[in-house]
Amino acid sequence: MSEQSNTPVPSSETAPRAIAAVIPAMDEADRIAATVRSAKQIPGVDIIMVVDDGSSDDTGVRARRAGAEVVTHRKNKGKAAAMMTGAFAIRNREISDSDPNQRPNHRALLFIDGDLEDSALNTAPLAAPVLAGEADMTIAILPAQKRKGGGFGFVVGLAKKSIAELSGFDATQPLSGMRCLSREAFDTALPFAAGWGVETAMTIDVVNAGLRVEEVECDLHHRVTGKDLNAQLHRAAQYRDVARAILVRRLRAKKQNGTSPSTEKETTQ
Repeated sequence: MSEQSNTPVPSSETAPRAIAAVIPAMDEADRIAATVRSAKQIPGVDIIMVVDDGSSDDTGVRARRAGAEVVTHRKNKGKAAAMMTGAFAIRNREISDSDPNQRPNHRALLFIDGDLEDSALNTAPLAAPVLAGEADMTIAILPAQKRKGGGFGFVVGLAKKSIAELSGFDATQPLSGMRCLSREAFDTALPFAAGWGVETAMTIDVVNAGLRVEEVECDLHHRVTGKDLNAQLHRAAQYRDVARAILVRRLRAKKQNGTSPSTEKETTQ
């Protein structure tokens, strides 16, 4: 486990007491039920929210049968939008369940992919540091998958290099989507970068806000992207979204500091 921190560890009194699992999913009918059942076994999880992001199959139906609450996008809006939909649905629930004279007790948000199946339970180590008040965001480091992907590492390389340049954080797996966030970390990352740029942008924003980020090894297994035309188009979309998120943050850094991101990094060390 690696940790990078810019602030003191807060009191455990401010830490969340429970976890809501948010599962964005599109066309995962064959895997979503197993993922939901496995996620229900994670200690501390008391809500599982599946966001059916415009599926053409019965992903939502199977998720609900497996015990999840389901919010449906009639049309596909992308991963980032699905993540926000799930998180805001949970926030609204927390507000409605709270006493009018008391501040809502917000849960930590555990974002997991819909294709993890039985390995979803193994995201549990992500939650422990957040529940203990020892981290504001945790990021899963996955083992090498049995089936190798067909990419050349361009997107990963771009994300890794840019995160380091813009925040000083050395991300092992910068595109890892399995993450647990405190409500403060979630609010800091809003609005999420569009599409596949969400993870890269989230890491930059949370680290630059002075919050604590830990990487945690998790034994997770999911479907890897292949080498066919659709896979290559997917990677092109990933690259576009990541590059866009990075550009926005480079411009923001220049505007806020009147310096280039690299100069800003050097002067704050």
